[in-house]
Amino acid sequence: MHILIAIDGSPQAETVLSLGTYLAQSGLTRRPPVLLTIARHDRDRAQAECCLSAARQRLSLNGVEGKVRVGRPDYEILLEAQEQRYDMLLIGEGWRPRRLLACAPERLTAARVAERAPCPVLAVLGRSRPLGPERPIRRILLCDSGARSPLNAVGGEAPPVRRFTTRLAEWLGGEEEVTVLHVMSQLSAGPGVRGQQLRAEADELVAGHTPEGELIEQNVRLLDRQGLHPQAKVRHGLVVAEILSEARSGDYDLVIIGAHQETGWQRFLLDDLAHQILLGADRNVLVVH
Repeated sequence: MHILIAIDGSPQAETVLSLGTYLAQSGLTRRPPVLLTIARHDRDRAQAECCLSAARQRLSLNGVEGKVRVGRPDYEILLEAQEQRYDMLLIGEGWRPRRLLACAPERLTAARVAERAPCPVLAVLGRSRPLGPERPIRRILLCDSGARSPLNAVGGEAPPVRRFTTRLAEWLGGEEEVTVLHVMSQLSAGPGVRGQQLRAEADELVAGHTPEGELIEQNVRLLDRQGLHPQAKVRHGLVVAEILSEARSGDYDLVIIGAHQETGWQRFLLDDLAHQILLGADRNVLVVH
C-alpha cells in the first residue's frame, strides 16, 4: 500500500506524522510514504520546504519522498492523489479554513478532499486522541447506513468499505474489536418498513429476516472470517447524531464511513452527512470510496 501524508505547519501535523509512522511500521505499507505540504503562493515555498524537512526528520523512515505543491490545499492534494494513484491519504485538521464571522462553519478541507479523492482518506482530527506505536488501533466502528450504503455489495462486486476492511485485516494484530453500526432512522426508512423494525435491536432484525438484518448478518460473517472479532449494533435516531454518539460512548480509536457515489442532490446530501461527521467527531475518521 502506498500512502500520501499531507501535512502543514500546525501542531496537528505531529499527530498525522505519528499515525503515518505507526501505519508504515505496522506492515500496512510495502513502500515508504510520501510527504506532501502545500505553499499557497510561490513566496511561501521556502517556508513549506522547512516544514517538509522537519516532517521528514520526525517521520524517521528510510526512503521517504517529500513534495511541495503551490496552490489551494484541497485542490493540490487531490491533484497529487490523482496523478500518483495512492492507496490511502492521511490529512490533518490543520488544513481547516477559518473565518471569524460566519453563519455556518466553512467546509473542512479534509471533507472536500474526502469527497473527491480517488482513494480512502484518513482524517486526523484535532479533537482525536493520537494513535501510534504507544496507542495502537484496538476498537473500530464500521458504519453501515443501509441498503444503499457503500458497505453493501452492488451488482455482485465487493463494495469499497468491505474491500478496504479486508485489507485492514492483513496488518491489524488480530486483537482488534470491530463494531458494525446500523442506524435505523425514520427519515431514511424505505416503503414497507414497519415501526417495530425501526425500534428493533440487531438480533431482532436478524431473527426476523428483515433486509437490514440480512445485511447485518452478511457483514458480521464476512468480518468474522477475516479474524476481526465483529459485533453488530443498531441505534435509532438521526444518522449523524447516532454515529457520533456511538463513537464517543464506545471509546473507539477509528471510525470508518463510506463516501457515496450518487450524483446531483443525493450526492450533495450524502456528502454533507460525511462532512457533519468530520465536523463533530472526536475520533479519527476513515472515509472509504
